[in-house]
Amino acid sequence: MCISHACETSEKPWYGEKKYRLADFFDQWWDIYKQSPKELIYEEQYKAVNAIRLCRTEALGVDYYSCPDCGEITKVYHSCKNRFCPTCSWQDTLKWAEKIKTRMMDLPHRHVVMTLPHQLNALIKANKNELLSLLMRVASDTFKDWIKNKYHLKPGIISVLHTFGETKDYHVHVHMILSWGGIGMKSPTLQKIEEEYVNYDFLKKKFRCKYEDGLIALFDANKLQHEFFNRKEFMKFIKQLNKKKWIIHLEDPMEIPTQVIRYIGRYSKRACLSEYKITKMEGEAISFKYKDYKTKGRDNKPIEKELMLNYRDFFPRLLQHVPLKYFRLVRYYGLYSNRSSIPQEFLYDETENQETKTQENWEELQLEKTGTNPLICETCQKRKVYIFTKLKSRRNNKTITFKRMHLNKEKFRKQVAA
Repeated sequence: MCISHACETSEKPWYGEKKYRLADFFDQWWDIYKQSPKELIYEEQYKAVNAIRLCRTEALGVDYYSCPDCGEITKVYHSCKNRFCPTCSWQDTLKWAEKIKTRMMDLPHRHVVMTLPHQLNALIKANKNELLSLLMRVASDTFKDWIKNKYHLKPGIISVLHTFGETKDYHVHVHMILSWGGIGMKSPTLQKIEEEYVNYDFLKKKFRCKYEDGLIALFDANKLQHEFFNRKEFMKFIKQLNKKKWIIHLEDPMEIPTQVIRYIGRYSKRACLSEYKITKMEGEAISFKYKDYKTKGRDNKPIEKELMLNYRDFFPRLLQHVPLKYFRLVRYYGLYSNRSSIPQEFLYDETENQETKTQENWEELQLEKTGTNPLICETCQKRKVYIFTKLKSRRNNKTITFKRMHLNKEKFRKQVAA
């Protein structure tokens, strides 16, 4: 029933070294804000906020573990598992990265970022499902076609959508893990691309043309919500998009799995705002750190700055990035869209490099972060055993106490007044 992610002891809260929790800021100001919101609040945004506020609280359930000798108790709170939750998304990313590692070809991979111009933001917000899906498809097709025509190979692509920038403004881009090679079109062998040179101008133009063609097709099929008076005005808008080169960035080829998995972890399912970046919560204001890529220090790295926002500005800025219901933020293209099409001998064998294994077991993660295993009694050094689970009833002011294996068996539940 429970994939436990956090523990509580009498000495410190479950969130450990994190100084601030996003849930605390929502608890303080959300009920006031939603009475007169600055922007329309959608159903998925309500669900995301409620999930964050309830995550790892008694409302979602608490597992109790006890030392068999001294009786010391450890509480393990249940997680909300919402993909916008800053804590749950981190755990989800670790598990996903470990799982996907063995499904990738034994080739170098490149990290690719493809960004849409900000002039499209208003149109995208009005047509999120269509235009964000179009971006992910066009971005992958751009590189699939290029590698197919130039190197006669079928590559594999893992694509991850992000709609936020460092300051959590609307900045639509896609991160891709691109196999720098693939399976030959003529001979079914695994081949690595030896050269690293990329004609950026060609790819930028190809990316722009493909996306604009998709936009025009949607407009002509009356599938776009827009404010253009006619097709002539829409085409004038498209022409304005051609004045600047669209952005494509490629990192150097990375070997599997050490560097690639590190990038997958950083750019996959992580939440919009990490709680470790929150620096201050004072009154109606919240502050968080961000990297200013336009300003670089002596080491040629972006300078870290701090942004302070009132809750009335912060909530809509953050919640505009809540994913649409059922929208797949991570998608697979090329050979990775059908893993069975890749011969087993072409896949990465994790036994060759065990040191890259990601810790996905909750106890191991806690041990790595805190130096102690919360399910091992510090006094007796005995492993604590599961006793029962408590869950607050939503229907009345009562607490339900039950064994985890009896979750779906009503007759085994014992209700106790809260």
